[in-house]
Amino acid sequence: MPPPRGSSILRNLQSQCSNRLFHAGDSIVTRCPRPIPTRSPVQPGAHNRTFTTRTLRPRLPFQSSIYLRQFSTTSYLSHGHLTHPKPGEELKVTFVTKEGNEFTFEVAEGDNLLDIGQAHDLEMEGACGGSCACSTCHVIVEDQEMYDLLEEPDDDENDMLDLAFGLTETSRLGCQVKMKKDIDGLKVKLPAMTRNLQASDFK
Repeated sequence: MPPPRGSSILRNLQSQCSNRLFHAGDSIVTRCPRPIPTRSPVQPGAHNRTFTTRTLRPRLPFQSSIYLRQFSTTSYLSHGHLTHPKPGEELKVTFVTKEGNEFTFEVAEGDNLLDIGQAHDLEMEGACGGSCACSTCHVIVEDQEMYDLLEEPDDDENDMLDLAFGLTETSRLGCQVKMKKDIDGLKVKLPAMTRNLQASDFK
């Protein structure tokens, strides 16, 4: 029975490796030369084949810490980004919806009306995200004296107020009105509708 294919090649490599030694520190290590392509004997009536042996590099162990994506969770942030008022420093603001319902909330100093309204699910769109680039957070201050305590609107706010529906002398943009102690008890009314120039149904 003929020997298995490649056995002569393996014996040839083993003999070459056993004859070449070198010293590495205090131990003797066998250095195996680079395999040389060999040709198997050609049998009558068989095809002439050339078999080449090569040394395969060992695979590195799979590093799960490198290839696996790390996931983390963050705390839930409600829309509006309100600051929780400190005890004894609560400010009150009242919203009157277009249906005539009144809602009073205790808020912290520095919160603007748009964030307060959105945090309590009132119908304040705020399409521009509070960047004073639309009029969808239009509110109407009911008390003239309270309106006079507010800071004067700048040119950008006045330009957007010109686009607001149902504009009045005490109209302001909710994103530009921040709560402070001087206007504690502020009462504003939401208009019957808003104009969003980016909305597809606006004509």
